[in-house]
Amino acid sequence: MKISELVKRTGVPKETIHFYIREGLLRKPRKSGVNTADYNESYVNQILLIKDLRDNYYLPIPEIKKVIKDFKKQSPSNQAISQFHSKYFRPADRLLTSEITGRDTFKQETGLGQKWLIKAIEWGLITPKIQNGKEIFSNDDVAIGKLMVDMERIGFGPKHGHDPEDLRYISDFVREYLVNAFKKYYQNNLEKLTSADSAQKSSQFHELISLLFYHLYRKFAREAAQRLLDAEKMECSSQSGKAKSNISGEKNE
Repeated sequence: MKISELVKRTGVPKETIHFYIREGLLRKPRKSGVNTADYNESYVNQILLIKDLRDNYYLPIPEIKKVIKDFKKQSPSNQAISQFHSKYFRPADRLLTSEITGRDTFKQETGLGQKWLIKAIEWGLITPKIQNGKEIFSNDDVAIGKLMVDMERIGFGPKHGHDPEDLRYISDFVREYLVNAFKKYYQNNLEKLTSADSAQKSSQFHELISLLFYHLYRKFAREAAQRLLDAEKMECSSQSGKAKSNISGEKNE
């Protein structure tokens, strides 16, 4: 991609990208002409990581260099986790990002197309509220929209043979569980919820449950994927062993 596309994807000015290259935070890109260069996807990920470290952790350039060096040593799996964390778990976004009004603004912010926005609303993944006749989308709605776009980008969308309606079943399961869990929580803590600090404690509980779900899903998903990969390797190894045995038997004959 050209630097103009890199600027658009990261929100970082061209001058800043050139500064990162001069400082050694980014390697020099491959030249495609006298005054032009090509940047691959790794530049997007590294720039977003640098931006996160500067905006949210206020790290100086030397410290960022150390982080980038350690990042490159990580496994592909851990690199992917770091990249998405830097995109979706920026603390400052909670303070700076406001609700979005209207579908056109939502689509522009997330990159989600009209067809899949309608489907996401129909499935209950995205649930705008109506104020003064206008649709208002929450920060969580925006994050879900961006996640759907990212799933398509990395090869898990409808054109790759994946059914987006699977997200509906996940949504229905999570919603049903949470409704029952919250009902039980509020019934068991009715007296506590009438206290002066109930609102704060209730909000803290919601966030803790959200984080618990996130880490449980991440843990179980990685374990399930690893079991499937291990089973596939064992199957391939077994088939390879049988093939070698057959070849050896034929030679002996």
